Amino acid sequence: MKPGAHARTRSFNLADLAPRTRARKLLCAGLIALGPSAAPVSAQVIAADRSTAYEHAVAAGYKALALCEGVIAAGRTEAQVEALELRGIYPDYQPLLPRLKATIDHKARSVLVSFPGDLPPRRADWAPGAGCVLAPIGGAARLWPAGPWRGQLPAPADARAWPLGDAGIAPRPSAALSATIGKAFDRTTYKGETVGVIVMRDGRIMGEQYASGFGPFVANRTWSVAKSIAGTLVGMAVHELGMDPKKPAPIPEWRVAGDPRRAITLDQLLRMSSGLHSDHYGNRTDAIYFGGTTVTEQAAGWPLEVKPGTRFRYANNDIMLAARAVRAAMNNDRRYAAWPQRLFGPLGMQHTTAGTDWQGNLILSSQVYTTARDLARLGQFWLQDGVWQGKRLLPAGWMRYMTTPTGPQPADGPGYGATIWLFGTKQGLPAGTYSAQGNRGQYVMVVPSHKLVIVRRGEDTASSRFDIARFAADVIRDLK
Repeated sequence: MKPGAHARTRSFNLADLAPRTRARKLLCAGLIALGPSAAPVSAQVIAADRSTAYEHAVAAGYKALALCEGVIAAGRTEAQVEALELRGIYPDYQPLLPRLKATIDHKARSVLVSFPGDLPPRRADWAPGAGCVLAPIGGAARLWPAGPWRGQLPAPADARAWPLGDAGIAPRPSAALSATIGKAFDRTTYKGETVGVIVMRDGRIMGEQYASGFGPFVANRTWSVAKSIAGTLVGMAVHELGMDPKKPAPIPEWRVAGDPRRAITLDQLLRMSSGLHSDHYGNRTDAIYFGGTTVTEQAAGWPLEVKPGTRFRYANNDIMLAARAVRAAMNNDRRYAAWPQRLFGPLGMQHTTAGTDWQGNLILSSQVYTTARDLARLGQFWLQDGVWQGKRLLPAGWMRYMTTPTGPQPADGPGYGATIWLFGTKQGLPAGTYSAQGNRGQYVMVVPSHKLVIVRRGEDTASSRFDIARFAADVIRDLK
């Protein structure tokens, strides 16, 4: 069956959703910087010589994936990745990394990282369109085809005019804006370790700056910005497949008679109100991200903890399950593998890949790799209500749906819509401001009242996090 053979366009009406319920006062905190108000959970730092074989294996997977994406895909050096992406990581794994030897094979586009024990090294392989795929612990063979790649890594500039391509970009920031962008890199004014900033107003890049080793075509991990990308892609599935967020999410693993999780809706997954248990607030999903466990093996296995729709609890699992539901709706056919490109292609996001586990499930809670420019394109797409180059890619009303806080909310800090954080006057920003954001300081801040998109990429540690609200307020001031 050809992609879209049964697709139909439908508008999305907020009135169809249940009214806002009373927010449960639950602190949403995690070791990873999942939300703007999240605080790190205290974690015991385990001495390297006392760590388990499994912890060594997961640490090796972390290193293999980071080096594959940073060196093989992005063209940076091993030393640069060691100094940024592999610094300030989870304390469970940080002391282990220096002991784990990496072998980078540029010709095979693979990274192998050895760890103690009798199992083969952890393996990450790069494939066109998929980025780097991590094999399961103990898996030695390349499980993802390399493909007939004949281009460059990283991919070069696109000769088309901005925003589809990279031609015609000539930022001329004012002295004030230039100074503010510069302060984003000084580690003191707004804190954090900034590696890239773009300020764009009304579709035009006003200012752009990068740290050493980065640039317009150097991709790095989005972390939880991927969740907002997932929300956008789900909107496209609603638009093209007729999925209804009000209805139970079609998770195949929950279709057994008597499973109470069958009632969880796609909307509840997107709004972090599934009611599912997870092992951490946040929740850390190391086994999937770095251990080679699959989405279907783990994310679908958590039991209910509270009634769906009654509690906000930020969870990676919810978003991975939303993507799982779309795969089921597409009957696991080729449309699912091409699903991200239904967004990335039209927007000109040529330097963006959506990672999968080794069984082909998209890890859309975190594992997307992209550039600041591609995220600026995405922010502009949101600002234009899901219309790009005159064509509607999202159902009418979907951006309003994503940015409206129905259902339970975080106990403090910014609100939450459907995969996107909601800012406003309480954070010193104009009403209606919203942001995608992720661990280590990834932000796509959209200020509709000023036709403004601000992208900040970082490699922050838990002890020094970028103040995105203050930075955005200063940019707005400079552009008045």
